[in-house]
Amino acid sequence: MAQQQIHMPGVFGGLMRYDEEYKSRFMISPAAVIGFVIGILALVLILKIFWPIAI
Repeated sequence: MAQQQIHMPGVFGGLMRYDEEYKSRFMISPAAVIGFVIGILALVLILKIFWPIAI
């Protein structure tokens, strides 16, 4: 027998229930986002070391 869910109003002060999340075609894991940010930081640091801008 299926469990019945109680649907509350959509106003929770900005909070969202997990079963009401928006489903996107592009699901990016948190580890991928952190890896992307670390990669960009490394690229910027390498560029600053090898091609410094003299002001």
